[in-house]
Amino acid sequence: MATLQRFIIECSMNASPTHLIPDRAQTLVVLRLLRQRRPMLMLKGDDDGYGSRWLLDGQQVQPVIAKYLMDAGFIADTGATELGARKLALTESGTQLLENGLLWWKSLGFLQRLRIMILG
Repeated sequence: MATLQRFIIECSMNASPTHLIPDRAQTLVVLRLLRQRRPMLMLKGDDDGYGSRWLLDGQQVQPVIAKYLMDAGFIADTGATELGARKLALTESGTQLLENGLLWWKSLGFLQRLRIMILG
């Protein structure tokens, strides 16, 4: 049973069926914040030439992380703010990814964590 659980944890954080998880340590931080019921805001920005931007607690989320979470169904649109930004929240599958990610992170040694934080 332990081998199966480890396999599931490694698969969920090392790669999804279609894409590799970008910057796994930072993605885990984003998922943790979203679990605390903090919405991610998506600001449409095509008019200014910059494209869409994503904010969480006032800090910009890397577009590759935000797009990955949206495309994989780990976060979903929950409506608009009064100013027109879209609010994104964690889905059930996003919560499962977070739980698996936390187990994966705890299973790593110090040097493995450091390597992942530096190299993604």
